[in-house]
Amino acid sequence: MSHKLEEARIYEAREGAAIPAHDRPLFHLTPRVGWMNDPNGFCYYQGAYHLFYQYYPYDTVWGPMHWGHAVTTDLLHWDYRPCALAPDTDADAKGCFSGTAVPAPDGKLLLLYTGVQQAGDSPEEVHQLQCLAVGDGTDFVKEAANPVIGADLLPEGGSAVDFRDPKIWYEDGRYHCVVSTRDAHDQGRILLYESPDARRWTYRTTLDSCRNEYGKMWECPDFFPLEDKQLLLVSPQEMEASPDGEFHPGFGTVALLGRYDKTEARFTREAVQPIDYGTDFYAPQTLLTPDGRRVMVAWMENWATVNEAPRRHKWFGRMTLPRELFLRDGRLCQRPVRELETLWQNTITRRETLDGDAVYEGVAGRRLDLTVTLDAAASPDCRRFTLCFAENDRYRTRVEWSPLYNELLFDRSGCGTRRDIPHLRRLKAAPQNGRLTLRLILDGDCLELFVNDGQRVLSALLDTPAEAEGISLHSEGPLALELVHHTLH
Repeated sequence: MSHKLEEARIYEAREGAAIPAHDRPLFHLTPRVGWMNDPNGFCYYQGAYHLFYQYYPYDTVWGPMHWGHAVTTDLLHWDYRPCALAPDTDADAKGCFSGTAVPAPDGKLLLLYTGVQQAGDSPEEVHQLQCLAVGDGTDFVKEAANPVIGADLLPEGGSAVDFRDPKIWYEDGRYHCVVSTRDAHDQGRILLYESPDARRWTYRTTLDSCRNEYGKMWECPDFFPLEDKQLLLVSPQEMEASPDGEFHPGFGTVALLGRYDKTEARFTREAVQPIDYGTDFYAPQTLLTPDGRRVMVAWMENWATVNEAPRRHKWFGRMTLPRELFLRDGRLCQRPVRELETLWQNTITRRETLDGDAVYEGVAGRRLDLTVTLDAAASPDCRRFTLCFAENDRYRTRVEWSPLYNELLFDRSGCGTRRDIPHLRRLKAAPQNGRLTLRLILDGDCLELFVNDGQRVLSALLDTPAEAEGISLHSEGPLALELVHHTLH
């Protein structure tokens, strides 16, 4: 074990132990201590789910990237493992950037990650190349021959300056991976490689590129089958807003749905959609569970706003609640992992017609799973519905639905924030079979909203003090609804 890795492990064990459990969310993973960004190496190995993450243990701001590590058996309760990687070789001296993990046939766990290396006399001159580490799920040994995918394996026009975030999988007796790069025309591209042993790689093809439509550099690719489609997930930088309002400017996340010809290694794009409509969601990564579910987790922050975010703890950054992915009517949909139901307590159900304002006894809190189903077909005179939460006489966040426009407005501007950052999001929300469902998950300052059983999802963080626990409903015109509230514990 290198001195850098040993030092990181000693530091995180000491400092992490000093952070009380109540200083963290209940089921959203946070770093053991210090800084967290992208999820890495999300996999199932030796009876548990492993999630690594971009990590700088020594401060709550981004620094030389390590890999943090946590495990869970239920996707809700996480146990920390020792830091897995530190930037301690020539191949990754400038940082161990994002990557993924796959169990090997011999029982070892392989980590394929981006090593950042000095490429010139200036400290700013770096290359990003793909490196391999092999281990037992706790301790990993880096390949002496790293990088295993070097600049010589880039196709014409590919940039070693932006060449990162490999997603590895094992299929049909061979290893495959997709990697992001930016070409000579400033286009994000996703490259496909294959290998017999995860050490000797061959470039096969470019699967897709941004085509001057969806941002520029594409980060953190994921490539997998889902039901009768093949999905390519990417996180574009420098997105422009789309005229229909589906995509917001800045850092985005995009799902490309299509067909994949394995023999020809050809991906045919058929549809494009956002993955999440919120203010805090980036770099999603998926795994296949033993029972056949495709589960996704993402970094619950935003690069455009993260530097000014308040540092209230000895840790910074968190992951979303893991979500099950599925298709409905040709669209990627998401719902919270079903394991969340094991946390349900004190269930309250109400069915009534609302016309005005309502506060219901027992329907409150900051750790909850609340579903409100609006019977739009039976409520033709309803002009507007508003759900307020994390509320008291000073603070509130609201979700407002307009039947006239079939549009949902998310507004956290009253949550207590003092930052001049995006606080509003609008998304399409048309009733399905006459009904609109809003499922709200709160875990302290973490908010995830699932519209129409995950047809659209919105993730956001709240700057609201914990004592603001109220929930209220408001209707302009009579509205038939059902409310189901679970406390999470």
